[in-house]
Amino acid sequence: MLYYYGLRSRFGDLESRYENQEAVMKCVICREGQTAPGQATVTLQRHESTIIFKNVPAHVCANCGEYYLSESVTDQLLTRAEAAVQSGAELEILRFAA
Repeated sequence: MLYYYGLRSRFGDLESRYENQEAVMKCVICREGQTAPGQATVTLQRHESTIIFKNVPAHVCANCGEYYLSESVTDQLLTRAEAAVQSGAELEILRFAA
């Protein structure tokens, strides 16, 4: 249990309950479609560098194609993109590998 400001929370129970369920949500862009697990191509730019990641696991809207990344996938992408920028890459195309 987590105690904060005198409140009790069973964070572990909540987390384990949602681990095994696929998070389906309504798209915040088109407000019509539902998201489903899939893959996306993510393009990141910083100054003169463009880094493209293919086959990135994401939740993709069935209506408009907007994608949503998990926090762990985002962290991996940003780490790899930063390394590419530091190496002086102007354009780099990578396949995402977990």
